[in-house]
Amino acid sequence: MRRIRLIVSYDGTNYCGWQKQPNGITVEEVLNRAISKLTGEEIEVIGASRTDSGVHAYGNVAVFDTNVRMAADKFAFAINQRLPDDIRIQYSDEVESDWHPRKNDCIKTYTYRILNRKIDIPTERLYAHFCYFNLDVEKMREASGYFIGTHDFTSFCSQKSQASSPIRTVFSLEVLQDEDMITIVVRGDGFLYNMIRIIAGTLIKVGMGVYPPSHITEIMKAKERKFAGQTMPAKGLTLVEIEYI
Repeated sequence: MRRIRLIVSYDGTNYCGWQKQPNGITVEEVLNRAISKLTGEEIEVIGASRTDSGVHAYGNVAVFDTNVRMAADKFAFAINQRLPDDIRIQYSDEVESDWHPRKNDCIKTYTYRILNRKIDIPTERLYAHFCYFNLDVEKMREASGYFIGTHDFTSFCSQKSQASSPIRTVFSLEVLQDEDMITIVVRGDGFLYNMIRIIAGTLIKVGMGVYPPSHITEIMKAKERKFAGQTMPAKGLTLVEIEYI
């Protein structure tokens, strides 16, 4: 038995997230079906990040076990022939039989995109949150520094979270601007349920002048979800990369 690793990209618009569930089609379900057709085996992939409904990915990671002797790098091409246009395997290789995408230490990079202008752009409607308030990017950048480090992120976590601990480490958080597109780039060792979308909502509040950048410290100390900003729509969020260390 061999274990094949996949780097998976997808447009999450038409999917109820990554993880297989009864109320709608998911990325995991589509991958299982495509790989099972290819190998003639009953395949169940294991994903690194269980992205939510509507979230996109450039570089999610998954593994599956197979007895097929195809060269590891050829699996990407063969699977892609059986996938819809909004899911693509970017790369495939073989790993040790006990290698697990969720149990190995890693750094995850996500982006959250905000289209900040008076009128929305239709071609961005599925990939960025539209905000017509004029955001102060410099204040957002100042506020971003308070997230860096190891903290209790209870205030930035949905109450639906099943995480055993609210402690997470954010290695970097940048607020970039290219004309009217603001991109929040976050790198960390892992994230709580809806954590990045809540951080984005909180930074937007700072950009709108609702509270000063230093107020992030008070929100963290409160350890209550109600003190942070709103949970922003999933469409602005993309899993960019998972780097194993």
